[in-house]
Amino acid sequence: MAKNLLIVESPAKAKTIEKILGKDFQVKSCFGHIRDLEKDDMGIDLTNNYLPRYTVPDDKLKVVKELRQLAKSSQEVWLASDEDREGESISWHLAEVLGLDPRTTKRIVFHEITKPAIQKAVANPRTINMNLVNAQQARRVLDRLVGFELSPVLWRKVGMQRSLSAGRVQSVAVKLIVEREREINTFTTEHSYKIEAILTANDIAGRTVNFRAEGPSKLAQLNDAANFLNSCKGANYQVADVQVKPAKRSPAPPFTTSTLQQEASRKLGYSVSRTMQIAQKLYESGYITYMRTDSVNLSETARQDIRNEITQAFGDKYFQPRFYKNKNESAQEAHEAIRPTYMANHSIDDADGKRLYELIWKRTIASQMSEAEFEKTIAKINISTNKEQLTATGEVLKFDGFLKVYLEGKDDDDDNEEGGMLPPLTPGQLVAFKQMTATEKFTRPNPRYTEASLVKKMEELGIGRPSTYAPTISTILKRNYVEKRDKDGQQRQVNKLTLTPKNEVEKEIYTENFGAEKAKLFPTDLGLVVTDFLDTYFKRIMDYNFTAKMEHEFDEISEGKLQWSNVIDSFYKPFHTNIEHTLETAERAKGERELGADAATGKRVVARMGRYGPMVQIGEQTDEEK
Repeated sequence: MAKNLLIVESPAKAKTIEKILGKDFQVKSCFGHIRDLEKDDMGIDLTNNYLPRYTVPDDKLKVVKELRQLAKSSQEVWLASDEDREGESISWHLAEVLGLDPRTTKRIVFHEITKPAIQKAVANPRTINMNLVNAQQARRVLDRLVGFELSPVLWRKVGMQRSLSAGRVQSVAVKLIVEREREINTFTTEHSYKIEAILTANDIAGRTVNFRAEGPSKLAQLNDAANFLNSCKGANYQVADVQVKPAKRSPAPPFTTSTLQQEASRKLGYSVSRTMQIAQKLYESGYITYMRTDSVNLSETARQDIRNEITQAFGDKYFQPRFYKNKNESAQEAHEAIRPTYMANHSIDDADGKRLYELIWKRTIASQMSEAEFEKTIAKINISTNKEQLTATGEVLKFDGFLKVYLEGKDDDDDNEEGGMLPPLTPGQLVAFKQMTATEKFTRPNPRYTEASLVKKMEELGIGRPSTYAPTISTILKRNYVEKRDKDGQQRQVNKLTLTPKNEVEKEIYTENFGAEKAKLFPTDLGLVVTDFLDTYFKRIMDYNFTAKMEHEFDEISEGKLQWSNVIDSFYKPFHTNIEHTLETAERAKGERELGADAATGKRVVARMGRYGPMVQIGEQTDEEK
């Protein structure tokens, strides 16, 4: 029997660490949380400072029994769960269940599963950080209070018996999706006409090349566009001014949890949950650092490894040391960004993890590389028959810098197009006319959220933390408040005018597809009804600023600045009063949506929420026949 028992969260991690530590250590997994609040009732003593009542679930009884036996026969027990609030809580629960003293039991933490990191952790043990435990406990207790008291209100006032639930973070996440859907549905499309000319000039080799130049502004009506093109008939086009400015582009910071989720969605098409599952596996296999973090820091050792990789592969001019500032001042879920543990490993053999690993490697390397340098040219071109000017914009890459390795992805609402290449242009130079078009353009509403863009918005608003983004999205999908699906596009006619080299204005009407979307989040009828009900009667819970304030208070508990039960008390008392008032006074939510009229009776047909779920009703509830 080994002298030391070291307990981690997952079996995969246990195997890797046991190989590193050798025969003096037996490494076992607790398979995550070993205790939770009682399920048969609230599990919280409201008369005793919100003291939680914990129990070991049935599926963990065997694990706990084995760990107790091993702990008794070991000289020393070490707790090595993850270094975030959930991990610290798991260590504390283990200490409680195994009869260990939290004040003296050795607690070790590491951000990567490598031999140096594990050995350093064992050489520098600490004890359980009760501030982190209390922060996790506060979140768990608060969320249980909200769910336990608010869900029955939904059962009585919305319907569907016990299948409805509400949560402090999940409900505001659904609200974001509902608000975006209504913004899209009420959006009024406006149209205008974009002027674009194709002109020609000689390049440095003397070849005639085309380049584009845009009109001064978008024109509101077809007549305005036609008048502009007619005014350009027979015109000469002369370069009035050329400005050449240097421009630089900096690399993005290394990945945090949310930026990894966003970029894996954009570049790999991964859902948030799939990204986290693969990242967890990569971490437990020793390939990357801890994957739940809101820090963009890199360790000094990592920086040196990155420098060696860059200078050896690309040369000294491509290396630029960079220190990034965390956007979240309380970034403390872990102390480093997500990065490879060994930068010399450009890729891995793991089939599932290969693409995500390479994305992480490239982003990490690029974060310490030189800026990309451009030469941006803006040419103003006079029209001899018109007082307006055309503008040609071009961009020449002078030094690729970090772009040699990595280019950050864009969301589908990013419309900024970089300028193309321009031939050499000088003031006074005449350029030849090829054609000019006026094309009808349509404004678009903000797009529906993807999983990744929802995470981005939640992070911007301060809602949730790295450990809660993926579970929140999984919950709202599972509860059928939101669905992820594609949307077919529609067709519309587009007007286009073309001024030809023969000075004739030709008109054409063509059809384009618009509005098609893939893997977007749509609120269900149930999500709409529940959101409206909660937003009417529980404004505080549904307020984004209030939700962010609670997250900030959890942060302050973890720093020892607030007492956790006081935070719960200040929330619960007004919340419970609100619950009682709503049960007494709120009307039952109908959630009606009119579908039309019944062909046989002429009575209106509505879809609404009934006691047992969505239903279709013909006529009014007071009608004798329905």
